[in-house]
Amino acid sequence: MGAGPGDPGLLTVKAAQVIAGAGLVLFAGSLVPPEVVAGAGETARVLDSSGMTLEETHALLVAAVRGGQVAVRVHTGDPALYGAVAEQARLLTRDGVPWEIIPGVTSASAAAAALGVSFTMPEATQTLILTRLAGRTPVPEAESLRALAAHQSSMAIYLSAGDPEGLARELLAAGLCPDTPVGVACRVGWPDEQTFFTTIASLPADVHAHDITRQTLFLVLPHHDAEARSKLYDPDFTHGFRP
Repeated sequence: MGAGPGDPGLLTVKAAQVIAGAGLVLFAGSLVPPEVVAGAGETARVLDSSGMTLEETHALLVAAVRGGQVAVRVHTGDPALYGAVAEQARLLTRDGVPWEIIPGVTSASAAAAALGVSFTMPEATQTLILTRLAGRTPVPEAESLRALAAHQSSMAIYLSAGDPEGLARELLAAGLCPDTPVGVACRVGWPDEQTFFTTIASLPADVHAHDITRQTLFLVLPHHDAEARSKLYDPDFTHGFRP
């Protein structure tokens, strides 16, 4: 299930209910604050999985379910994004354990809200690309940051704080202007959250100045200053609910 970006208030009602009724709660303490799972029952086993392997977490989940309990695996943000849920689901299915994915608020949405920005702008861009810079985990060549950034749509770039120079280099090589706005959201939803705006050219220096190394979203916003008005609320635009 998705824990959201870190703010316990952004945990969905369904997720909170499932945690409250679980006999086992596994959460990655390096990414999910303990406050997010504080609603677990008094008798529940609440374990930090940050030092465990896939095989270890799987064994705990299976044992709990076969013991008649509800077991919860808590992921940061939304499990569909960089959550490795597919490999977990395959093992559970193999072993005949029923499972369900509960979505969560992704960090990209939380970062946009914290920075007060919109990814889509009328007549400017209607596309958001969620991606990452290649690092220890490779990226398919067709999905390189440089190739995707060439579309000049909005981008939310995950898992790339460790190489701000490489990030800026790829964005510039794609043809984006050095003064393109970039919103930076570090540990969004946590008590020590940092958010600020910079540009592609200033990105590396500003990231280092704020001592940012991980848990950061970069929102590349080429059309941040666009001022076109939405047709939906334009008095000259008619639709089925407003003649």
